[in-house]
Amino acid sequence: MSESESELLANRRAKLDALRALGVDPFGAAFSTTGTVAEARSRFAEGNVERLAGRLTAHRDMGRSHFLDLTDTTGRIQLFVSTKELPPEQLEIFKLLDLADFIGVEGEAFMTKTGEPSLRVKQLTFLTKSLRPMPNQWYGVEDVELKYRQRYLDLLANAESKKVFQQRIQIVREIRDFLHARGFQEVETPMMQSVAGGAAARPFQTHHNALNIDLFLRIAPELYLKRLLVGGFDKIFEMNRNFRNEGISRRHNPEFTMLEVYWAYADFEAMAAMVEEMICQLAQSTNGSEVVEHKDAEGNVTKRIDLTRPWKRARYHDLIRSVDAEWFERSIEGKREKCRELGVEISPDMAEFEITQQIFEKKIEEKQIDPLFVTHLPKELVPLARQNRENPDLVDVYELVINGYEVSPGYSELNDPVVQRERLEAQAGEEQQNIDEEFLSALEHGMPPAGGIGIGIDRLVMLLTGAESIRDVVFFPLLKPKG
Repeated sequence: MSESESELLANRRAKLDALRALGVDPFGAAFSTTGTVAEARSRFAEGNVERLAGRLTAHRDMGRSHFLDLTDTTGRIQLFVSTKELPPEQLEIFKLLDLADFIGVEGEAFMTKTGEPSLRVKQLTFLTKSLRPMPNQWYGVEDVELKYRQRYLDLLANAESKKVFQQRIQIVREIRDFLHARGFQEVETPMMQSVAGGAAARPFQTHHNALNIDLFLRIAPELYLKRLLVGGFDKIFEMNRNFRNEGISRRHNPEFTMLEVYWAYADFEAMAAMVEEMICQLAQSTNGSEVVEHKDAEGNVTKRIDLTRPWKRARYHDLIRSVDAEWFERSIEGKREKCRELGVEISPDMAEFEITQQIFEKKIEEKQIDPLFVTHLPKELVPLARQNRENPDLVDVYELVINGYEVSPGYSELNDPVVQRERLEAQAGEEQQNIDEEFLSALEHGMPPAGGIGIGIDRLVMLLTGAESIRDVVFFPLLKPKG
């Protein structure tokens, strides 16, 4: 800790003691208000009496006249304090204020000569003493360690960071409104499961002492949501937290938010249409346009993503052929050789469909900026989807790719319990104990034809806000502990 920093902290501690000596609780009680700062500004009229509370974020000392900024989550308003007008006991309290302290004020609205809506403070109530100053007083707010490890400081210092999270809150609220308006019901399914199913991913494992059983944090809610389709819930969704014990990158966090939606008697085409409508609506409300601009730190536009409907559709095999017209005629060794020629890394143990998927990810997906529904994928890639009637080697699915990554998969759901068992057994290989027998039993009771979708909320927020890292849209991303 630097000497200047140490002096600042000591000065605030001294003011804390001085407040207590005056009989003032430095960590005060509730304070009734007439509303938020934004509400006070919206109804502003000279002479209005307002009671507001918030954090002090600026102080301009003009001698006997002081101008301060009071900020809450909705905005900022200027306070005017005349030391001649404050009662003596309140003047003593006022002298002990620092930036970042919380106060409550009562005063009369007026307009300054420069046209700034302001509040002439008549009464001041001390609410919370901040023992540390605002972050930008001694270190840069651009520090990555500060930004992610101490998010509260990032939110205090960076208006753009706070705006992104406010947009995230708005996006999640509008998704729920969108689905509720179409008759979908929000449900909850277990986060601890005895079998980690619904996706191919490494789970986090824990142990329940009372039952003496191992459990897994869910990697996906799909198998439980489908049980609800069996049980007669025809239009359902869950905004859920998933956990995958895998790598961390600018697009991956081990704990993430996923939307899953299931619609009985629909198919993947109906789900694609709904996703397209929803994302376009979200883009309009978030940015005022279906063209989303991503900008650098200086505000220069680095990328434009055009979400204007209708979105393009293309079959998986056709896209692979656009990279190599002879791909599907090649032997597996020929495919390996072509990968080396194209600079696509593969491992020796990859199956043929996995090699093809590497071509898709590196040569197609990563280069696709505007929305593209990739349809009719190989059945090995999506074991929970219905087989295509014309070609049983394919499944009726879409994979929505925007900005170089998958934003949403959607299926015509597989409801044949015999085929589903075959698919899960093939996927499990020697790990047959990982098959969810209770799910298969549920399917045997009959699940209606249905469409289903998943949307990674974190990635969707990245897309709509222009954030370049998942850490910028998750309040508290997972970090390695200090030391």
